[in-house]
Amino acid sequence: MSKNTLSKEEEILHVMKKVLTDIAKDTYTPANLKHPLSEGTIVSIRECLTLITSREAELAQEAGRESNMRPRYVDEPSSSVVVNLDPTNFKPKKD
Repeated sequence: MSKNTLSKEEEILHVMKKVLTDIAKDTYTPANLKHPLSEGTIVSIRECLTLITSREAELAQEAGRESNMRPRYVDEPSSSVVVNLDPTNFKPKKD
């Protein structure tokens, strides 16, 4: 199987993830209103999505594919630099 071809299990997981996220989007409710889904159902959806994501990562690793599914902009640099914003680490400049 080529690296770009998904197995049947991967296709099923992809569709299941899409359906669950669509349900979450379609039932979005502002904070001041009662959500149409019960708290238990919401927790179950989150647990399912967690299991699906971890299984997708396992299958990608077994197939030798990168599991970095984070979306990227076309002009985003491929390397990144971490900038420390902790004010305790700043040292005043000496003239």
